Amino acid sequence: MSAMTATTAPPVTARHGSTTWRLIKAESRLCVRDKVGPLWGVGCPLIVLVILGSVPALRERQEAAGGLTIFELYVPVLILFNLAILAMTALPTTLAGYRENGVLRRMRTTPVGPARLLTAQLAANFAIALVAMVLFLAVAGLGFGVRLPQHLLGFTVSWLLGAAALLAMGLLVTALARGRNAASAIGTTLFFPMMFFAGLWVPITQMPPLLQTISHYTPLGAGMRAFQDAYLGHFPSAAPLLVLAAYAAGCALVAVRWFRWE
Repeated sequence: MSAMTATTAPPVTARHGSTTWRLIKAESRLCVRDKVGPLWGVGCPLIVLVILGSVPALRERQEAAGGLTIFELYVPVLILFNLAILAMTALPTTLAGYRENGVLRRMRTTPVGPARLLTAQLAANFAIALVAMVLFLAVAGLGFGVRLPQHLLGFTVSWLLGAAALLAMGLLVTALARGRNAASAIGTTLFFPMMFFAGLWVPITQMPPLLQTISHYTPLGAGMRAFQDAYLGHFPSAAPLLVLAAYAAGCALVAVRWFRWE
């Protein structure tokens, strides 16, 4: 009997993998049902994209922008907008709400453990961000004739590092916030300055030199520099990629160190 049990029982790693995958699917459904990520992170920037693309003056080539149009500059800004909404709003408020309601504390007593829940939340938000990025590029290209980034590998690397940096910042906000309201307040406070330095309201090239320098060392400003390099056909320079990697590693380490399950 023991030999039969040992033969038929699934491997521990397989059971763990299955549990994590079920959690990812469950958290993805909850993210869609919660509507914060899909509505504000995808729907809002997509509407802005369509509105800006409908303005003819924004589709004229600008020599100061390397031959890109103002509209082409705004496409990567809106991709960063999506990442920032998910990382600064959807992820922290959800996880802080789990802590506030005792979900993380109860999961610590189960074989699943809360770490898998964090993994599932990160995977769910990453998947939404990936779908949104593809959707934005498709709408901009098919609807308004915007070219794809000329250096696709460079754009992919930049996007992955940007997603890692912002999601790590979201975990840091979650680690610092005691509950949902605090997480929302911290995330909102960080969101608007970061979007300013990404060029949402004023293009980075039109900022005063001091603000341009500050922008280069913010996660979204560095992401925007890397995206622009990729759009112009170059692999992004090392500086913005290193800034993004530093944010990803630094925020993740601090978040893991100070994360509270209760």
